Amino acid sequence: MHFLDQAKIFVKSGDGGPGAVSFRREKYIEYGGPDGGNGGKGGDIVFEAVSGLNTLIDFRYTQHFKARRGTPGAGRDRTGAGGDDLVIQVPIGTQILADDEDRSLLADLTKEGERIVFLRGGDGGRGNASYKSSTNRAPRQHGPGWPGEEMWVWLRLKLLADAGLVGLPNAGKSTFINAVSNAQAKVGAYAFTTTRPQLGVVSHKGREFVIADIPGLIEGAADGAGIGDRFLGHIERCRVLLHLVDANDADVATSYRVVRDELDAYGAGLTDKPVVVALNKVDTLDEELITALKAELEEASGYPVMALSGASGEGVGAVLDKLLEAIGPVAPAADHRDDGDDEGTWSPL
Repeated sequence: MHFLDQAKIFVKSGDGGPGAVSFRREKYIEYGGPDGGNGGKGGDIVFEAVSGLNTLIDFRYTQHFKARRGTPGAGRDRTGAGGDDLVIQVPIGTQILADDEDRSLLADLTKEGERIVFLRGGDGGRGNASYKSSTNRAPRQHGPGWPGEEMWVWLRLKLLADAGLVGLPNAGKSTFINAVSNAQAKVGAYAFTTTRPQLGVVSHKGREFVIADIPGLIEGAADGAGIGDRFLGHIERCRVLLHLVDANDADVATSYRVVRDELDAYGAGLTDKPVVVALNKVDTLDEELITALKAELEEASGYPVMALSGASGEGVGAVLDKLLEAIGPVAPAADHRDDGDDEGTWSPL
């Protein structure tokens, strides 16, 4: 399935049905009078957040959504049936934005089963029976029904995750998420192997949390260099960031600063989030060099630096402990069995 995190759609609620003009005609009843019923209400446009969806790809092929209009009223004071509501199912974490220059936020669906009536259907028109009065005994006027509301909106998906992975391309983020979770991210020895966000569920020490991997950032990403920074929205909701730095880079301090500068340029409070800094791919280095690189990276970042290898599993358990500490209370693992293994349930590749 293709990944799509933005889509523009047109939505319109149903028009109200017109009221009826009718007069009672029955044998032996001399003065029947008006009996036209009211029209039915138009259907609402309803957005619902559902589980099992993690892309907006369906909205690439279906972009117009119109609710049913109300049924016209009828004689014998019969009110028309209301139009059915149109429920649009979207992934959890979907935002609804106005189609204006500022893309102002209209709604944010962050919980499973959350529903909002986004556009209300028009009310039905009045039938002629409702216009009857002491001075107007046989009214022939009726209401045509109120029109529904319509507008173009943008849908933007921001995946919900507890921890987010950031780093330069080929920092080992995909290898790490594959090692600790059920994700199956593509791994390759070339830049931008990861072209779309990946989610994985980590089970560690009887607890579960969701980790997100996004395409790597390069210098100038905020200005569109590389894949750009559009996918950073998927880690805006994360409670902690794991910043991976490749131990084989020529200058680990520069590698760290490049990514942090792009996070700062993007904004949205990403640089204010708790961060765990880790030196990755240490299985290829000796202890003396690892110690020197950690000291260099600690001086550049101002954070304690952890050493790990997603490929061999070295240090991964300690990093997961640190992430759990920053995340705080999370849901217990549904199928966890306490086997006394303090290193959790992850396993290296």
